[in-house]
Amino acid sequence: GRMKPVIVVHGGAGRIFKEREEGSRAGVVRAALRGYGILKQGGSALDAVEEAVQSMEDDPHFNAGCGSVLNEKGEVEMDAIIMDGKNLDSGAVSAVKCIANPIKLARLVMEKTKHMLLTDRGAHLFAQGMGIPETPGEKLVTERSRDRWKKNLEPDSNPEEFQKDLGTVGAVAIDSEGNVACATSTGGLSNKLIGRVGDTACIGSGGYADNRSGATSTTGHGESIMKVVLARLILYHMEQGMSPEMAADTALDYMKTRVGGLGGVIVVNNSGEWAARFSTKQMSWATVKDDQLHYGIYAGERHTKSVDEALTSESEGF
Repeated sequence: GRMKPVIVVHGGAGRIFKEREEGSRAGVVRAALRGYGILKQGGSALDAVEEAVQSMEDDPHFNAGCGSVLNEKGEVEMDAIIMDGKNLDSGAVSAVKCIANPIKLARLVMEKTKHMLLTDRGAHLFAQGMGIPETPGEKLVTERSRDRWKKNLEPDSNPEEFQKDLGTVGAVAIDSEGNVACATSTGGLSNKLIGRVGDTACIGSGGYADNRSGATSTTGHGESIMKVVLARLILYHMEQGMSPEMAADTALDYMKTRVGGLGGVIVVNNSGEWAARFSTKQMSWATVKDDQLHYGIYAGERHTKSVDEALTSESEGF
């Protein structure tokens, strides 16, 4: 291969509470380093984005996998998608319960079925058939999610207020062969109706990958993202000749003016240029390119370290 591999990850756009900043930064950095490790060894973009997202699903700082927010009945229901830019194959799951890593299940839907999206009970049966171990629902529920759910049940509460802290996680990558891929995973909106499916599981909204232009993963208000088919819109702008940053800003701006929706996106194009952009207050993100790690949470914030330096501090626990 001739491409220099690149990975970009996000840990969700919205409002990141002060006491969770460190954990969010550390979590996206860890995910980016793990995904990049795969790319450096000549691994595929698909494996890299799956690995990065799985790393964040296992981290309770994010609203995905363990740490997902709870629906109106106090249960975790998760959505995930993965997409291969080579042939536009995709796999997704929605409203899945009792599994630790929905992104793994999405990958299996893509590779082991003729379908693209399995939901709820069907996804559960498929997971069983594939031998994915069941995780008791309570294992995925953190104290924080439970507290927040209770608060939102109080008569004078406003769940909308809390939904500004939207921790969808995602990754995009280009590998040394020049293939791109995306992956996105989420626990959805706090106190959502049972069976609510947001943008994450929907191709073109939660993510899209096409070797002819690039790959993107989105985060933010799901219903707004679906209205403008945000991921596909960004790639459309890149097909018209825009840079990843310009395409991201243009699409986010359109979503804000047209439907009043806020969000964030990560993008890589087919020549390895990347962007991490958001219209919310914050979005945790990290990227590795040319053995340099960049990461941030606030608009305009960008730290840079060499990968070697980052891996050293990683093993020392930051």
